Formats: sequence, structure tokens, C-alpha cells
Amino acid sequence: MPPILARGYNISKRDFPGNVSTGGAGVLFSPDHNMPDTRLLTLGHSPDPDDAFMHYALAADRIDTAEFRFQHILEDIETLNKKALRGEYDISAVSIHAFAYCMEHYLLLPHGASMGDRYGPKIVSKGNFKIRDLKKARIAVPGTMTTAYLVARLALGDFHFETAPFDAIPDLVAGGKFDAGILIHEGQLTYQRLGLQQILDLGEWFAGVTGGLPLPLGGNAIKRSLGKDTARVSGYLKKSIAYGLEHREEALAHSLKFGRGLDAALNDQFVGMYVNNFTLDYGDRGRAGVKELLKRAHEAGLVPDPVDIVFAGVE
Repeated sequence: MPPILARGYNISKRDFPGNVSTGGAGVLFSPDHNMPDTRLLTLGHSPDPDDAFMHYALAADRIDTAEFRFQHILEDIETLNKKALRGEYDISAVSIHAFAYCMEHYLLLPHGASMGDRYGPKIVSKGNFKIRDLKKARIAVPGTMTTAYLVARLALGDFHFETAPFDAIPDLVAGGKFDAGILIHEGQLTYQRLGLQQILDLGEWFAGVTGGLPLPLGGNAIKRSLGKDTARVSGYLKKSIAYGLEHREEALAHSLKFGRGLDAALNDQFVGMYVNNFTLDYGDRGRAGVKELLKRAHEAGLVPDPVDIVFAGVE
């Protein structure tokens, strides 16, 4: 069983088979060290239902990965973005915004996308705010390298913001600490429980200004240094996504353990939003969405250099 390092999250031995040891950083699920010629690759992803779903087959040894084993390191997306800038992990989930800054280390995999097709992160408030009011509002954002923040800047221009942990933003807005907040992950489905109201759906906005393109929020990136092994490793990652889609109930049961505040029905809905055909392959529409997003970001001065995305091969 590959090791899984969970930083600050309530992941237990029941969630993954294998031996368990604990340390200061979190919980380490240890691999079988008796396997000869094992090659261990670090795989950073967020502890969220969509990532758990797409990597389930790797975590549970449901597919053959030959000599490769994957150490799953679970961290929030903004932490992963910052580590990607330094090229820390062999494979990492990364915001498309952040990928513009880490291309010297990584190629973008042609699968693993979290794509919003006329939906996406939401800007919400407790009061009766209008879009025009956001210019003067104090807005909580889940990180300045997230795609959600980038698209909010494209939609609103400059605004007053502070960063906050993504899973704390709903409560911070409901408690009056901020006038509004940008919600990612499962907060997109649960914010109304706190009496919050949607001001703007950023995926819907992006589709409206681009003629219906999907909003590419995040993807999986692979180190350029893997060289000739890139296509093989990419193929195993794609097989894991396909396994989850083909064994949906099994993978959903696993992903539900990572759904903060989600019941089975909402977990199913959330996974369906962000693990789908776009996740198996960006396709022409998905690639066009990436190109258009980063083109607009560069033209607005939000990304310093023009970005020519290079996708990794797959075997």
C-alpha cells in the first residue's frame, strides 16, 4: 500500500489499508517495503472528494502500476500551489492560475482537470449585496494563486481582500468578519445552510464572456524531470480516474470520507461536478478554456508573461 501523509486532516487507518505510523506532520500510511525495485513518487493533492475520487484506485491498489508506488500527500490547494512553484512533488494538483508560474518544473497532464461548465466558485455574502457593491467590500479569498481569485480579479478588477483558509470562509462571512467571500470546493454546495447568498458564480461569468467555454479551475501537473517515464506515469493516473468513473459507487464511498459537511447525495453531486469527461481528457473545449483564461489574465496584467501550455503525453 502506498503511503499517505495527511497534514491536519482527520484521516484514519480505516480509510486506507496498510500499516499506520504517526508523526508530528500528521498520519503516515506506510507502504510494503519488501517489494523489489519499487520507485516511489510523491503525489500531492487536496483532501477533497473530487481528488479522493480520482486517485482512489491508486490509493487502494485497484490498478497495476508496475514498479511505481505513489505517496499521497494531502494538503490544501494553496499550499500545493506554493510548493509547485518550488517543484517539490513529482505529481501535484495545481490551480491553473498557479501553473502559469511553475512551468519550468512541470508539464500539465492532459487529464485530471477540475472544470466548471457554466458553474464554479461562488462569491457569497450574508447581506443583500450586489455585484457593484463588491468594489467596496472586504472579501475573503482562499489564496492569491487560486484560479478562483484570478477569475474574481478578471470579473471585478481590483478589490479589497484578505486570504483565509478555504474551509473557514463560509463561517467567517456568516459571522460578519468579512462582507463577502469566494467559496471553492464543497462550500459551493453548503453555503446556504449559513444563510449566505450568492452574488456571482464565477464559472457562469466566465462562460458568459467567452461564448460558453468551461472554466478550468485546477489540473494535475507532472515533473519535467521524470523524462521518459512521464507517459507511463501519466497513463497510470488516467487509469485511476477511469477506474473511479467505472466503479462509481465504490469510489464515492471512499470520497465521502473527505466531504466536509456533505451527505452521500451532495457528495455524489459535487464529485459529478468536478470528475467527469473533462477529467478524463480536457478535450478541445477544455484546452480552449485554459488558453482563454490565461490569455485574458495576461492581457489584464494579472499573469506577467504569455503562457503557452505544454501538455504531457500519456501511455
